[in-house]
Amino acid sequence: MVDSMSDARTKAVLLIAHGSRRAAANLDLVKLAEMLRERELFPIIEISYLELAEPTIPEGAARCIKAGANEVLMLPYFLSAGVHVQNDLEQYRGEFSVAYPETCFRLCPHLGLHPLMLEIVLDRLKGSAPPIV
Repeated sequence: MVDSMSDARTKAVLLIAHGSRRAAANLDLVKLAEMLRERELFPIIEISYLELAEPTIPEGAARCIKAGANEVLMLPYFLSAGVHVQNDLEQYRGEFSVAYPETCFRLCPHLGLHPLMLEIVLDRLKGSAPPIV
């Protein structure tokens, strides 16, 4: 069931990762989308990759539109605000707004230094191999 994060608009989430030639590396985004779908917060959740993998960002946006979205939250699954996040994704957002004027495209902040990132880093450090003595 969709909760209070929705309103009169049909919201979609477009998860965006860089993409890799290694299919296994691209599966993280697939799994993230599946976990997000399980929460039933958004009626439409699609994945896309900036390069090296498919679906591309334009293909992901088109899938959101085809599924009936009139608002698309573009979430960059990136740790740093490099050129891709600051320029490329904003350019896509602008292009989609022109191509689909009936749909509102919003570029969400990248993952970056979110306050919970420290907890993730600490969790990963706990799982590291013991020091060699």
